[in-house]
Amino acid sequence: MKVHHLNCISTCPAGGRLMDGRSSWLATRGRLCCHCVLLELDSGGLALLDTGLGLQDVAHPRPRLSAFFLALVKPEWKAAMTARRQIEALGFSASDVRHIILTHLDFDHAGGLDDFPQATVHMMRAEADVAQRQGTWMDRQRFRPQQWSSRERWQVYDEAAGESWYGFKRARPLAGLPAEIAMIPLRGHTVGHAGIAVNRGASWMLLAGDAYFHANEMALDRPSCPIGLRLYQHMLDHDRAARLGNQHRLRELIRTKGGEVDVFSGHDTEEFQRLAGRPV
Repeated sequence: MKVHHLNCISTCPAGGRLMDGRSSWLATRGRLCCHCVLLELDSGGLALLDTGLGLQDVAHPRPRLSAFFLALVKPEWKAAMTARRQIEALGFSASDVRHIILTHLDFDHAGGLDDFPQATVHMMRAEADVAQRQGTWMDRQRFRPQQWSSRERWQVYDEAAGESWYGFKRARPLAGLPAEIAMIPLRGHTVGHAGIAVNRGASWMLLAGDAYFHANEMALDRPSCPIGLRLYQHMLDHDRAARLGNQHRLRELIRTKGGEVDVFSGHDTEEFQRLAGRPV
């Protein structure tokens, strides 16, 4: 199984160094990536883990995205950086993407769904239910039905079922996908947030989505996060205690099995550069 790491449109949040911990000045905008993963399946076809922002988002930021988040995170609108255009640049077509596996339905993870009209979309049932309910003001800002023409192709999974994976309970195999790929519930950021684990033979990788945002949050000695980014996570929390608990479990996974499992998040630029071998 060949793996490609894709940054599917960077966001440039206000706050500079307070948001990414690396920008040179507070008055500048920070930089976060949208870290997606493309898998060339041994059985044929492609699977995409998260989509980042898509072509329709680039063409029509409003009303597909909320004015609140457009102002706050200021995406870097480059069509060439969408998952579809990067997949085409690798020599594939959109129809080759048979499966999309989502960590969650936030606008910056699901914006590219419309670009792959033949793909089955896998997610946790709780995520689909809460996102479609649009129950709170924040839900209506972050979960955007305008991005979901794929809704009839959603394949949802209950959190109650599954097997143990490195101490995480209820790891789920996914319909139509090889056993080497599993969805790991990591609720907290959203009610149905999940990690996506991929067995690469000698080791595993785990896309942890927004279970954490900054690599320093996984530091085994004195984990930390830039204060602006910490507040951003707090603002979006569905269940803060669950999110922080899962961060602790991820650090324990790194501490005990770091040689067997490569854990990375959806937005940290240094993690992306390490895995992709190129800058964002």
